[in-house]
Amino acid sequence: MDKAEGTDNRIERQDEPVKGKHSGYFLGGMVTGMLVISLLFTCGYLGRTIYRLYKGRVVDTAAEGGSESVVTADTFEKMQIIENAINEYYFYEDKIDEERIQEGIYKGMVNALGDPYSEYYSKEELEEVVNSNQGVSYGIGAYISMSKQMNIAMINGVMEGSPAEEAGLREGDIIYEVDGESTQGMSLTQVVSLVKGREGTTVELTIYREGEVDFQRMEIKRSKRLETNTVDSGMLEDADNIGYLRIQEFDAVTVDQYTEAMAELRANGMEGMILDLRSNPGGDLNAVVEIARKILPEGLIVYTEDKQGTRKEYSCDGEKELDVPLVVLVNEYSASASEILAGAIQDYKKGTLVGTTTYGKGIVQQIHRLNDGTALKLTISAYYTPLGRNIHGTGIKPDIELEYDYEASEASGSDNQVDKAIEILEQEIAKKQ
Repeated sequence: MDKAEGTDNRIERQDEPVKGKHSGYFLGGMVTGMLVISLLFTCGYLGRTIYRLYKGRVVDTAAEGGSESVVTADTFEKMQIIENAINEYYFYEDKIDEERIQEGIYKGMVNALGDPYSEYYSKEELEEVVNSNQGVSYGIGAYISMSKQMNIAMINGVMEGSPAEEAGLREGDIIYEVDGESTQGMSLTQVVSLVKGREGTTVELTIYREGEVDFQRMEIKRSKRLETNTVDSGMLEDADNIGYLRIQEFDAVTVDQYTEAMAELRANGMEGMILDLRSNPGGDLNAVVEIARKILPEGLIVYTEDKQGTRKEYSCDGEKELDVPLVVLVNEYSASASEILAGAIQDYKKGTLVGTTTYGKGIVQQIHRLNDGTALKLTISAYYTPLGRNIHGTGIKPDIELEYDYEASEASGSDNQVDKAIEILEQEIAKKQ
């Protein structure tokens, strides 16, 4: 599994499931107007047929006083000129891939928005996105996201027993090349599509690992269909009345996994809980809302506002409010859906946030399927915490700021942020007794 997760693919739609060092979106309506017209030039290289059919229509639309469009007669004419020049002068004629050129046009339109969260998906890329949101995929068993500092793909985590783990991939590894092709400048979806592939085939990753002098090359055999375990949990050994629950990301499978984990923790006598959202890049809005309803008191969880100011609210009835002290761990790669949950917990003072300021992704994307099997992911609204905070670009500042001690972790396996959470919870538990 190679999950397209990370900071450019979080909270993918408002109303239905979608789907860092530690840091992947579905369904939608048909796109009309310019977007549909732009996809119509798939009939013949750059659109010689559609150009002839639609040239008059574009001019007529402008003449009728319609909104200005970038898809004009001049646009089609210039595309035709470029196509003719390629056909006449391009030296590597045998390397011309018409489908790839067409796809480049569509991707270029969306890339020109300058929005890293909006993207054009080919059929294959859309399929990967859909599988990823459902918690199922094919590949090497690694979570892939984008490094905030380096703006390049990185390993956000590996699945236990997966080919990625067996090959020695680690959380935080930078994916410099895939099968010799540099990933610099690629979107997260593009990198994931290169890494994934048919069961039994191999992929070579060139990895940069912090602290290592040389790049590492790893040849990894792709595995069969894998289902994601997005929740890890258990009672802490050195504090047996404190439960630990980590959510790796929010997928369609996460709610049931969270519910099962909580039932087990309660059966083991949990009196306080650590909710670990560190490096959780987000995911499905519906999933995080359902989990919030199992934690928060009655009231607003989150609301969104689109460009017209239309507001949509997600609320909680409080009937399943968490009844034990809570500490939430966050870091700079906690993004999107994880920020929704952490922000709501902080606004209601339902738990103590410990760690470092979160990523700061406070906008919502939605997938628009197109009639040829491709799709567009576009930013459609901003979201706000219950107290009206939009944290886009700023993130959520934890109640207790504490940098993770990487040196101590490497040396002894200790986790100073978990230790701090235990300290806080032990005090809270003692107050209740």
